[in-house]
Amino acid sequence: MNAEIIAVGTELLLGQILNTNAKFLSQKLASIGVNVYFQTVVGDNAERLSSAIAVAQQRADVLIFTGGLGPTKDDLTKETIANAAGVKLVYDEPAMDAIAAYFTKTGRAFTENNKKQALVLEGAVVFPNDFGMAPGMALAAGGKLYVLLPGPPKEMIPMYERYVEPYLIQLGSTGNLYSRVLRFFGIGESQLEDVLQDIIDAQTNPTIAPLAAEGEVTLRLTAKATTEIEAHELLNKTEQQILERVGSFFYGYDNESLHTKVIDLLHAKGYTLSCAESLTGGMFAAKITDVPGVSSCFKGGVQCYDRSVKEKLLGIPADMQVVSSQCAGLLATNVLTLLQSDVGISFTGVAGPEPLENQAPGTVHIGVAIKGKHTETFSLKLGGNRILVRERAVKYGLYYLLKRLEEC
Repeated sequence: MNAEIIAVGTELLLGQILNTNAKFLSQKLASIGVNVYFQTVVGDNAERLSSAIAVAQQRADVLIFTGGLGPTKDDLTKETIANAAGVKLVYDEPAMDAIAAYFTKTGRAFTENNKKQALVLEGAVVFPNDFGMAPGMALAAGGKLYVLLPGPPKEMIPMYERYVEPYLIQLGSTGNLYSRVLRFFGIGESQLEDVLQDIIDAQTNPTIAPLAAEGEVTLRLTAKATTEIEAHELLNKTEQQILERVGSFFYGYDNESLHTKVIDLLHAKGYTLSCAESLTGGMFAAKITDVPGVSSCFKGGVQCYDRSVKEKLLGIPADMQVVSSQCAGLLATNVLTLLQSDVGISFTGVAGPEPLENQAPGTVHIGVAIKGKHTETFSLKLGGNRILVRERAVKYGLYYLLKRLEEC
């Protein structure tokens, strides 16, 4: 099935709120094999919404709407779709009872306009709203499927997950869909796709969908199968083909991240970690401490931004160039000793915009020291502005640290 997401609400066009619903729905629909080729945002205007519907009818099998199901006059999604699909609006008694019960429970007056929220498209499958009043619905008419969801994410997300996704899977699949995400770092999206082009071109089942995000690349593999065992066999075969070519860049699955993988490995090995940050100024420590329970393996860090701190606290010689692999290696080794940890990592370099020590912005050196093993350094030339250089340096540091820990 091919879908178009139509978000309704003038507040979206004015930039008063962010359209997070489209992001959520696109990700969830992709995971069940529904292609989202277009996203549309339209204000609270019946004429313009009608035009958007007419366009979407020409290019999508499934039209998914968010917003415009409330009690006020500018909530006109249901009425406009009813006209476009040639159906009437009728009251859904379970929805009406739920809305009335809400007003009784809260002691508020049940005004006449609130009854509007119980109106549904005649013949539609109705989805309960467990966190609000307006129900969602799905109507098949004229060879199209219209899915209506409330606008507030706190209502839309649970409704989709509990009712809409199972409905779409049952409707559109003769088998079940199973997905697996492979996560890569250190290789660009275009390079990854080039290396795997023949595999991607030949995809049938499972399908392969590349996606670049936050300096990483992911591949979503989606298999259709009658059983979970059969699906895993299909996914495993495709994964093996992919990793034979780009396995050196692979680091995890699904919702795993570089920093959570590092922390998991530290816990598993019983290691503690410390850091010395010049270039990144505490960004690495902030990322690590985002994870609950990290205090059992993270000792702390030194923000050695000024040269005097490097010299006085971490023993960097006065004549040593700080933007160098030698400095990175010594920082990692010495912070390990200073904070009595098993692992030390360091960051030094030039974030920009001006050069430092005749080194261009984007020059980064990372050191990784593990007790009882040799200290290793990594040198990079990163693009982007000052913020991007620092963020990317942290990610590269996590990646190099992960690979070193995996070798231990």
